[in-house]
Amino acid sequence: MKKQLAEARWYRIIPIAFITYSLAYLDRANFGFAAAGGMNEDLHITKGVSSLLGSLFFLGYFFFQIPGAHYASTKSAKKLIFISLILWGTLAAATGMVSNVTMLIVIRFMLGVVESAVMPSMLILLSQWFTKQERSRANTFLILGNPVTVLWMSVLSGYLINSMGWRWMFIIQGVPGILWAFVWWFMIDEKPKDANWLTPEERTAIEERLLQEQQEIKPVKNYGQAFRSKAVILLCLHYFLWSLGVYGFVMWLPTIIKNSPQMDIVTTGWLSAVPYIAAILGMLGASYFADKTLNRKLFIWPFLLIASIALFGNYLLGDSNFWLSYSLLVITGGTLYAPYGPFFALITEFLPKNVAGGAIGLVNSMGALGSFIGAYLVGYLSSLTGNFNASYILMSVAVLFSVLLTLIIAKPQEIIEAPLVSGSNS
Repeated sequence: MKKQLAEARWYRIIPIAFITYSLAYLDRANFGFAAAGGMNEDLHITKGVSSLLGSLFFLGYFFFQIPGAHYASTKSAKKLIFISLILWGTLAAATGMVSNVTMLIVIRFMLGVVESAVMPSMLILLSQWFTKQERSRANTFLILGNPVTVLWMSVLSGYLINSMGWRWMFIIQGVPGILWAFVWWFMIDEKPKDANWLTPEERTAIEERLLQEQQEIKPVKNYGQAFRSKAVILLCLHYFLWSLGVYGFVMWLPTIIKNSPQMDIVTTGWLSAVPYIAAILGMLGASYFADKTLNRKLFIWPFLLIASIALFGNYLLGDSNFWLSYSLLVITGGTLYAPYGPFFALITEFLPKNVAGGAIGLVNSMGALGSFIGAYLVGYLSSLTGNFNASYILMSVAVLFSVLLTLIIAKPQEIIEAPLVSGSNS
């Protein structure tokens, strides 16, 4: 029965979650291609404003994480994601119809708002379907929607911009989100008890196993106690610094490559895709062994250390050797993404269900803030200096500090007992 049960969940839940997150990620990654493909010139966007626009999505994303996560954990992740799909598909397509920078600013911010609850809601939904021994892999298959999307989007966007222009790229890539909302609604089930495609015995087995895991976690009274814990504070700082490096890289990779001599937008698209092939392989390997060993930290900090070194290597190389520098960018992409599955599995292992949703939202919101700062500063520094050398240093140092924070994080059963911020837990 265990084998049959596992297959039923993996084949029914994961593909739907993967496609949904892929569509959500699309409109935050294709903006860099539009900026490199003529949008800035058409709308008379300066380099400074371009940096703000590239990062503005994450500011909206930052403010609404916790309310969305709380609603998903106490009400319905399914309903929240359905509404978000329709709204973000509409806003993404509307990006191709803007006529001035003000409209673009509003749309980019609102995109972040409507997508802010998607990631924590997805993680909460998966935690209601997959056990501790499966959760890192389940999270990874979800978050694979990130690099896989950038992989095919990089190639497709290059061709769409080259043949139809940046406006049609946004429209064509925004409409599928609206259509997919209805597939999501009819195909996904909130919890095992709602799934008529499982037998009563299978539904009971999953729920009993998940309930047993919750009983093994130290109780936490409320969000106040959880948010003051050493675990949540350290992971917030960790994810802030890590995301600063990730989205400084993701948002500006097309521009970094496009700035090379005699580089057209189609070739830029193909070269921008390769780091995400490395990311997919790294994520699959890290999540598999993290679930096998249940040692999450061992599959987080070594990858991020390699990414930090690779980014510093790009600073040392400068513009002297494009292909060697590009090879380091491929390594950076692979190692920055690899730890996602193990990292998010950590949160649900030391926090009980009553506060896990809010904690995921808080950690993810700090990641969004880091993403905003990283995307903005990388663009700002490159416009100020005329190259990406200072940006490489910024990203390398941020990721290195996230490595150090990983090393001081204790075991789940120890860390929740040690609050870093004093105060009443009532």
